Amino acid sequence: MGIFEIFNTLFTNPIINLLVASYQSINSIGIPFALGFSIILLTVLIRLILWPLTAAQVKSAYQMQKLAPLMRDVKEKYKEDKKKQQEEMMRVYREHKINPAAGCLPLLIQMPIIFGLYQVLIMAVAINSNDGLSKLNNVIYFDFLKLSTVWDTMFLGVPLGATPSKLWAAAPYLVLIPVLTGVLQFLLSKMMTSDIPQVPGTKEDDFQAAFQKQSLFIFPVMIGFFSFTLPVGLSLYWNTFTIFGILQQYLLVGPGGAAKLFSKIGIKK
Repeated sequence: MGIFEIFNTLFTNPIINLLVASYQSINSIGIPFALGFSIILLTVLIRLILWPLTAAQVKSAYQMQKLAPLMRDVKEKYKEDKKKQQEEMMRVYREHKINPAAGCLPLLIQMPIIFGLYQVLIMAVAINSNDGLSKLNNVIYFDFLKLSTVWDTMFLGVPLGATPSKLWAAAPYLVLIPVLTGVLQFLLSKMMTSDIPQVPGTKEDDFQAAFQKQSLFIFPVMIGFFSFTLPVGLSLYWNTFTIFGILQQYLLVGPGGAAKLFSKIGIKK
């Protein structure tokens, strides 16, 4: 079994089954635009599953920022001895019971799930023939979940499988989709950067801060452009993912959530 088959077995196929189960449930009670609402529901479900990992990332970011002044001093004191510098940095981590890899591990765990969801949605919005339907049904676990007809990819009057770049000449209002995607991404990025307390540092730290500030604007523009050229269904997924992230960030470090999180890691707001 190749790596792609393993990935599909572990991630893609289970997500496909969740999407189809959501679609069949919504469709059975007569709610219109079942596929679009299924994408929203599945995205929220994935974000809820990943909640503990995301919370761990946020906590790790604050912990690392708390140690920034100490790390700056270590770098300055041992700038001529890189080996000693690394040893002292690890000592500081141990003394404060912080794992520097703690913020990366949750991200590494999340990536296969997010990528699997992305692959599923690409396939879902592209199913417009019996051949595509047959391929989908081949990976469904239970016969009662299999689709008998190709699902409707329309959502609130917009085809989920089409791209704004191809439709906006006939429907100019569709340009609002990539604009909304970029704005939401900017809000989330702004919250994630401004909520972390900043401390003055070395030239290297200042460079990182400047790069982070530039990325605050560049990344949303890139996401907005991708949204303009990719199927609307993927924008629906990404916008739902981002809105949930904004709410999650607010709950973790916003009013009420911030004081609790800060107190745990020794930061006064």
